[in-house]
Amino acid sequence: MQCKAIVLAAGKGKRLRAGENDYVPKVVKKADGHPLIAYVLREIGFIPAADIIVVVGFGKEQVVEYCTGHCEFAEQKEQLGTGNAVDVCRGLLSEYDGAVLVCAGDMPLVTSDTYRKLIETHIRGENDCTILTSEAENPYGYGRVERTPDGGFSAIIEEKDCSEEQRKITEINSSIYVFDSKKLFSALKEVTSDNAQNEYYLTDVPGIMKRRGQKIGICKIGEEWQLLGINTMEQLAEAERIIVEKGLRFAE
Repeated sequence: MQCKAIVLAAGKGKRLRAGENDYVPKVVKKADGHPLIAYVLREIGFIPAADIIVVVGFGKEQVVEYCTGHCEFAEQKEQLGTGNAVDVCRGLLSEYDGAVLVCAGDMPLVTSDTYRKLIETHIRGENDCTILTSEAENPYGYGRVERTPDGGFSAIIEEKDCSEEQRKITEINSSIYVFDSKKLFSALKEVTSDNAQNEYYLTDVPGIMKRRGQKIGICKIGEEWQLLGINTMEQLAEAERIIVEKGLRFAE
């Protein structure tokens, strides 16, 4: 099961900062005594370290210090969105033609089994892009995954862009994907920053690929708790609770 990985770890995490003098980047914030990114690297550890790229930005020295030996690095020099964060890996992957997992360094609850299932779904389905999703009890704040009448992928709609009808959709986008690397970097050339944040969104890529006639698959899991992203102190506390409850702690 050959697959490379890109871990997005360049963000500041403004709502997790204790104050203006808090220079700890989001992915190095600790849950149950370990950095958030430690859980991600542990769970994707079935991928060789030489095939994992961690994208650093804010507080890059701290991320590099922790992650050295576990991955390669690419730097996002400006906070221009998730699409740009993936695009800075273009040079490192220019010679590669195969599956690439794109995941988030601030999602410590996604298990190795889930990452493997996503990659296997992608390869088995001969997809160009495969999206990890789940049903959410309260989907507020997440992008919704709209399906075609036959159950295939139609679109990802961000919360702020949802119509009243689309807000009722309970299937959410995890922002974790597997792509065909060549088609990913080709599609990224079409992503624009024409949005409220003036950023390049990776979530635009599946729609671009669909318009090109490429094959988009969905891998849906039942454990919504795995898709908790850490943006607030409340979410960090919730992640710690789940880490203990689900047996995801590091062995002492």
